[in-house]
Amino acid sequence: MLLSGSGKGQPGAVPGWVGYALLPVLNLVAAFVLSGLVILVIGENPVDVLSLLLTEALGYPEAIGYTLYYTTSYIFTGLAVAIAFHCGLFNIGGEGQAYLGGLGTGLVALALTGWPWPVAAVLAILASALFGAAWAFIPAWLQAKRGSHIVITTIMFNFIAASLMTWLLVDVLIRPGSQSPETREFDPGVWLPSMDRALGWFGIAIPASPLNLSFLWALACCVLFHIFLRRTRWGYELRTVGRNERAAVYAGISPARNIIIAMLISGALAGFVGVNEILGVQHRVILNFTGGVGFVGIAVALMGRNHPVGIILAALLFGVLAQGGSQLSFEYPTINRELVMVIQGLVILFAGAMENLFRPQVEALFRRRRGAAAAADATTGGKG
Repeated sequence: MLLSGSGKGQPGAVPGWVGYALLPVLNLVAAFVLSGLVILVIGENPVDVLSLLLTEALGYPEAIGYTLYYTTSYIFTGLAVAIAFHCGLFNIGGEGQAYLGGLGTGLVALALTGWPWPVAAVLAILASALFGAAWAFIPAWLQAKRGSHIVITTIMFNFIAASLMTWLLVDVLIRPGSQSPETREFDPGVWLPSMDRALGWFGIAIPASPLNLSFLWALACCVLFHIFLRRTRWGYELRTVGRNERAAVYAGISPARNIIIAMLISGALAGFVGVNEILGVQHRVILNFTGGVGFVGIAVALMGRNHPVGIILAALLFGVLAQGGSQLSFEYPTINRELVMVIQGLVILFAGAMENLFRPQVEALFRRRRGAAAAADATTGGKG
């Protein structure tokens, strides 16, 4: 939800950049201030802890690689949630759709032993999109044709996806002779190249990290996301359904069709997490490789205001928290993983559930400033 008004021609209007930039920044500051108080309560210096977090996330090349690796998955799931939001849908099933996308990626990689990685990468991207979209189709159809609430069905499908993957990896796809629920390792020839390897082809040396070429695909998806929504007829119809379903029907636009299209695209985007995690890092299908990225994507989309540029920035923020937070316990034993999750939770709380906390004060401030400016103009005009 954005602040209304462009700031032009209306005395009480608020500039659009306030909703896109100022309010998210205020919410983020509030979240970090409260996080600082929590850290202070346990006996640590918040400034020192925050400095270490930033250093471990952005302070040296290897840390940046890890941060961007986390950012990649968050971009995919943030875009997945955002495309559904634009159609008036709340897709909470990104976790399950990412899980199934990873399954599709893994099956392709297992089948393509001996193939060159560019071919494997293209087919893996297609498979991850197909599996993720297929997992989103049933909730989409139930919403469009039967009126079943998308939130309920996508949550249910998260649990079904987890159970399905457990069964497949324990009883069907498990590596022969292994006690660990995972597939055999993929042929190295089909692995998605890491970024240090890819840049090495051009004579650029960077430290090794999990960052891989799927990061570039995530950025490309942001561009395609914007083009689809803002430059195509299908994107216009999708946004119209999201803004006013009754008006869309009056204009001859089918809400049911657009609900299904939005969820198929959403599922495909979430499925791309599998390319990053399975083909780029793990090189085998394992349990719980998603690690909650589908749920973090909800916060990324909310904080990014469902805009691709905002989603990139919000995903980078959560990437910083994930990478920097994972290193804090080495320096501060009192700060464990659970406390880092508290910090992430506060950011999600202020970015999502309490995103309008500062809206009345900001709107009142701009109204007073515009009122004072209008009064000054009137006084000047009267004297003239």
